[in-house]
Amino acid sequence: MKYFLWILLLIFVIQSHGGDLVHPIGEERFLTLKDFLPHKNTSKEFNETWVYQFVLDNGTRAYVSFSQLHIPGTGRKTTCEMSFWNFKGASYTIGRQYPPERLQVKGNSIDIKGEYLMENKPGKNHRVLFTADKNGKWFLDLTFETASPGKVLGNGIWKIDGESFAQYVHIPYGRVKGRIGYNQDTLQVKGYGYMDQNWQTVQATDLAIRSINVGGRNPEYAGRISINQKGVPFGYVIYKNKVITPKAIYDKDELYKGKKFPKGTIKIVWAEENIPPLSFDASKPFQKASILDKVDGWFAKKAFKIAAGGEIFFYRGKSSPNIDWIITGAD
Repeated sequence: MKYFLWILLLIFVIQSHGGDLVHPIGEERFLTLKDFLPHKNTSKEFNETWVYQFVLDNGTRAYVSFSQLHIPGTGRKTTCEMSFWNFKGASYTIGRQYPPERLQVKGNSIDIKGEYLMENKPGKNHRVLFTADKNGKWFLDLTFETASPGKVLGNGIWKIDGESFAQYVHIPYGRVKGRIGYNQDTLQVKGYGYMDQNWQTVQATDLAIRSINVGGRNPEYAGRISINQKGVPFGYVIYKNKVITPKAIYDKDELYKGKKFPKGTIKIVWAEENIPPLSFDASKPFQKASILDKVDGWFAKKAFKIAAGGEIFFYRGKSSPNIDWIITGAD
């Protein structure tokens, strides 16, 4: 009888965790200030990124990320990156790089060099500031007027081949207002905002070969789904204030394992019952950006590309009905 129980336990572990993929411990919960603030650096390649996606009413889109990461051949750096799409009909990208100590926690806010700011715990009144003077003058200062509550699955940490991959969807959906600017053009804007955060104990590409992020104008679906080296999806999306997880992903009705960027309609089927699949056309991104935009120096770019197994791109697009998406991976 004891032997039989051990066999049942082994089967349960394999079915629950997909062999080398162990899901977070605990039930869904609301996020805290501790989740938002930087996590302990536990390895040489430990990296952490805060990501924002803004879909503005005037047709402009702004993408902002702040990271602490290990750049091969250069060491640990704090990086800041911003892209504008359709800013008065044109698109621009800026990347900056600083010593890691420039990122500092000040109360409930994160400050970088006094020029970049994530102010207040994510939610209503959370503010994002980005200012830079490199190949032009860059400016973004947006504050969330409203924000749906962020949630996470348990401790938010997936174990993949013994390494850790953490994810937190802080602001699945909210309204923002403020100003954006490039050179002498500064605009008062309003729109929609999304924000998430992730950290890993090794390079992100060692754990996830592809990620699919949705967030912006759609109040029902917002979050990030990744695919590990064996083609198994993980991560979560917030659907109507409920955390849901992926069961399978399809590209043009064929099982999608993330080896390449998708070519047609993506359909994500959920593990939870009675949740409708999320489908959108991913064949026509409107912007293709590179992670190397945030890395300074030819040697560092070359080393980072080798370590990542190729150049990492962000394919950004919009599909009906009101699905704003980003697909990330090597190309």
